[in-house]
Amino acid sequence: MGRVLPDVLRDLGLGEAATAARISQAWAELVGAEAAAHSWPAALRGGTLEVAVDASVWAQHLQLRCPELLAALADRLGGEAPRALRLRIGRGQSV
Repeated sequence: MGRVLPDVLRDLGLGEAATAARISQAWAELVGAEAAAHSWPAALRGGTLEVAVDASVWAQHLQLRCPELLAALADRLGGEAPRALRLRIGRGQSV
């Protein structure tokens, strides 16, 4: 199901939702297991990936890694990759 969902969403004209699903699937690989345990992609809006974290220290950690993470996303997603990250502290569901 996880492999099919991005293609189905793209076919329905929901490209940003498909990209968000691909990011969610790869999040632990992109940020590492420890950071993934404290952060999750929350939304993708207008080329900005909103990432929720459970503590300010993780927001700072990911902010410092922002150029690296954006480059990794660009390598994985090409032109569909987000161009910016926005970090926020809070609980919630991933995209």
